Amino acid sequence: MDMIIESRVPLFREALGAHLQRLRLDRGERLSDVAERAGISTQYLSEIERGRKDPSSEMIEAVSGALETSVADVSIAVGESMEAAASRPVRLGSTAPARVVRPSRGGVGAYALAA
Repeated sequence: MDMIIESRVPLFREALGAHLQRLRLDRGERLSDVAERAGISTQYLSEIERGRKDPSSEMIEAVSGALETSVADVSIAVGESMEAAASRPVRLGSTAPARVVRPSRGGVGAYALAA
């Protein structure tokens, strides 16, 4: 019998934080610089980047603006990264590829694997 391990789709806040951190690091900026421009504390931005906080749309707008990007661009990139994560199932003990099955109801986290 094949052992199947379901791929873990990150929570939106985790994927958002990772994306915002990548944007910041790609720009060579410090947390404190981006936080100051966004009008939030360095601690709060750090928690957002680590996926610990679920920021409001206003906070996402402020941080996106501080990184000179739009909420729309951030949302699309985060959605695409979550979709990519959902399409990477892992199957152990078999050479056959696993299939991802999307149920008729449920969100991105509701993916299942089929044999």
